[in-house]
Amino acid sequence: MSKPFIHDNFLLESKYAEELYHDYSKNQPIIDYHNHLPPQQIAEDKAFNNITDVWINGDHYKWRAMRTLGVNERFITGNASDKEKFLNWAKTVPYTMRNPLYHWTHMELTRYFGITDLLNEKSAEKIWDITQEKLNSDSYSCRGLLKKVNAELVCTTEDPLDTLEYHQQLAKEDFGVKVSTAFRPDKAILISAEDYTDYLASLGKVSGIEVSSFSTLCDALRNRIQHFHDNGCRLCDHGLSHIFFEDYTESELNAIIKKKLSGKEVSDEEVQKFQSAVLVFLCETYHEFGWVQQFHLGALRNNNARMHRILGPDTGWDSIGDYPQAQKLSAFLNALDSNDKLCKTIIYNLNPADNEVMATMIGNFNDGSIKGKVQWGSGWWFLDQKDGMTKQMNALSNMGLISCFVGMLTDSRSFLSFPRHEYFRRILCNLLGDEIQRGELPKEEMQWIGKMVSDISYFNAKNYFDF
Repeated sequence: MSKPFIHDNFLLESKYAEELYHDYSKNQPIIDYHNHLPPQQIAEDKAFNNITDVWINGDHYKWRAMRTLGVNERFITGNASDKEKFLNWAKTVPYTMRNPLYHWTHMELTRYFGITDLLNEKSAEKIWDITQEKLNSDSYSCRGLLKKVNAELVCTTEDPLDTLEYHQQLAKEDFGVKVSTAFRPDKAILISAEDYTDYLASLGKVSGIEVSSFSTLCDALRNRIQHFHDNGCRLCDHGLSHIFFEDYTESELNAIIKKKLSGKEVSDEEVQKFQSAVLVFLCETYHEFGWVQQFHLGALRNNNARMHRILGPDTGWDSIGDYPQAQKLSAFLNALDSNDKLCKTIIYNLNPADNEVMATMIGNFNDGSIKGKVQWGSGWWFLDQKDGMTKQMNALSNMGLISCFVGMLTDSRSFLSFPRHEYFRRILCNLLGDEIQRGELPKEEMQWIGKMVSDISYFNAKNYFDF
């Protein structure tokens, strides 16, 4: 009998890779320090109706693949039944070969449901029935799914307006997985957004501080940072096209926000100045609170205006952008560092052309005060696949210290996405095992290399974040 597609040594091409994975990485707990899981569903321990409910709804990776194959939107985000949507995804899966979706799909079916059959049109009905039966049991609720993958901590992402009521509820319970949050203030930064003044009104209401000037905006944001901190938050995240860094004066900033609040158009130069000032204020405040700051840079979002109008953001119409990154990022980090206000920082790039830029940039600001203080994050979004992660780890190894790397995160909205940690760990172990096999790393140092694998898989993140 042939072994299943997802087997014990999947992606492990040498005995050294197998040893590294099985002895040093496989059983490490998961710290997923950045994702977009809905905390309400965790707090209420949502039970899922079927495999579409937990696996396809909200997954823009799958949606893009289905659209490319010619599947009608009715069977993706439309009013088709959940079973019809699943059957259309099953039809799509064989066409995803060489896309990471093919590996993820079968790893997720295997790890959560014990299904080793390949998903396609022929197997779809059987797999629908098996998953339906399992999802009816208590162990397949949100919390049950998190416990199945040995998750130790998951960190969701919330806007400054969030009350954090569900995190407060979760803080009173102990179901075996710690749940925290990250502060995501993009809407307070991006002044050119059409709804910016409405957002400031909401921020003023939730903070109790009317936002009428730059200083009151800072006061309102600080109020929300304090609220998040009091509720266990220890990190933030920003999803920006690039870092903003322009010179500005306080009088300019007050004039710009007054102009925006009065309904007048703000110039591109004013936008850059204002966004630079808000970002600097935020990052200096993060340093004061001892947080970790994250920057996800380089996405070109909402490219399809027609579909954005119909479906809204985060529905699969984004791509890699080619924004200049190095100069402004360097100036920004340097300004914070010069004032000794640069906190622990993780930078992610979406354009692989920026790999070496990021790998070398972090070395400019690792000052010996903290191990791996400034990090280059794992392959993100379009790059969290075998080739993208391998290139990221190679560049980091060549130009920095991969031994200090805080490793993988899901950045996902799906409760079935956690095998991506396993995927990353297998790729890491295969990369190192292959070099041992070729004599590029000493097999006599297997225990040390194994420790490095354990650190990247778990311990570096455990020690880096203060939860």
